[in-house]
Amino acid sequence: MRQGNAMLPSAAALHALPRALLLLPGLALVSALAVRLMIVIGVQDRPDPRKAHRTPMPKAGGVGIVAAFVLGVQLHGAPGLRAALPAILLMAAMALLDDLLTLGFMPKLLAQLAAGLVALAAGFGLHRLSLPLIGPLALGGLGAPLTMVFWLGLTNAMNFIDGLNGLAAGVTLMAALALAGAGALAGEAALTGGGLLLAGAVLGFLPFNFPRARIFMGDVGSQFCGFMLGLLGVVAARAAVPPVSALLVPLLLSGVLFDVGFTLIRRLLAGEHIARAHNGHLYQVAARSGVNARAVALLHWGFAGLGGACALALPYASASRGAGLLGLVLLVQLIWAGFVVRRARQARLGRWSV
Repeated sequence: MRQGNAMLPSAAALHALPRALLLLPGLALVSALAVRLMIVIGVQDRPDPRKAHRTPMPKAGGVGIVAAFVLGVQLHGAPGLRAALPAILLMAAMALLDDLLTLGFMPKLLAQLAAGLVALAAGFGLHRLSLPLIGPLALGGLGAPLTMVFWLGLTNAMNFIDGLNGLAAGVTLMAALALAGAGALAGEAALTGGGLLLAGAVLGFLPFNFPRARIFMGDVGSQFCGFMLGLLGVVAARAAVPPVSALLVPLLLSGVLFDVGFTLIRRLLAGEHIARAHNGHLYQVAARSGVNARAVALLHWGFAGLGGACALALPYASASRGAGLLGLVLLVQLIWAGFVVRRARQARLGRWSV
């Protein structure tokens, strides 16, 4: 069926779509109830000079996201995702422990590595990449380490970007919906179901965090969202049916990845300790320079939307138009970086990292 018409969804994907859609409002409600419970429990995030908030704020609202998603996988069946539940729960449990005890860098990294190894054992490793304009690319022995790097990168990138109300949750919601749509078009049931279940779980949390925050998602939320997008990214990377490809998740998270990459390079050049917490990300500098924080969050939602649109169009584009789409995504990020640099100078911000 797929060979005859790449745009014709498979029966499994068509079956996954209505079931996940029916579950979506219920999962949003479950997530919201769990978030309310976490507000009552009141695990506090204390303010410090590098954080945007000035009064203690409840955190670990991501417990609601995790609980709703895991419930959704059990109720939906979620083809291909049940096998990843041990890795997902391990990641979430260790991230919640970090919210409660403030673990150091190395324990967090070891926990992420452990969750990644469990996911690899469950069959979520990359053996090949489906690349637009190039085609399938066999990875051989590089598959497992590249998969781990991909997961670690996305998990920590989403953790780093969770510093303004609604930014990480909104980007995750946009990415999840785009993944579900791409999965439905490509006939990838795991992508369709997983994207919609993740969207429903995040949808229940978002009103508590944007536009005004009553709770933060915490590491348990941001690391879970990054890890889940990484798992779904592997599903997309292995598919060979347009519009799904290995570039789908990286383009959806283009704003997040550019910010993290730009900040890492800037800090290395400045001789700063890259593992030390700071507030020198582009989105943080923009907010500290006077740009409305809600506007910065919405802009990142827009980056996800633009990246998703380009990713969906890329497999059908010629080589020149494909290069143009990739160039557009990069150009937008360079314009944003230039704008932030200018605003920081106008605001006489001085040191970017505190």
